[in-house]
Amino acid sequence: MTGKRVLIIEDDPDISDLLNTILSDEGYEVNAIVESNDIIATVTEFNPHLVITDYILAGINGGEYCSQIKRDDRTSHVPVIILSGYGRVLESLGHYGADRIVDKPFDNEKLCSIVAELVTQNEPL
Repeated sequence: MTGKRVLIIEDDPDISDLLNTILSDEGYEVNAIVESNDIIATVTEFNPHLVITDYILAGINGGEYCSQIKRDDRTSHVPVIILSGYGRVLESLGHYGADRIVDKPFDNEKLCSIVAELVTQNEPL
């Protein structure tokens, strides 16, 4: 077990289950949610080492979640990955401060590698 926590924000149950499975298999403690009324409260409560959010969500988009996380002093250190079927378009529009934008469909091994890299960078001081 890595002892590392990953918060997933994904409204597609199949993708949420897939992310939960592959990251749990890698030893991460995963909390998967569909949305958050207060993303800063959600992040500070779960205290994740990493947040993965889909870009297209039913309510607020994942880019806005990312932007809120990155603008708040309590959460700005938390790495954020945005998943998007439109990664190139998203990068041209502005990446909301995301540490990475990963195109969907994603390669499981590549995603796990990116997660491991970002979680390692988010070690406590």
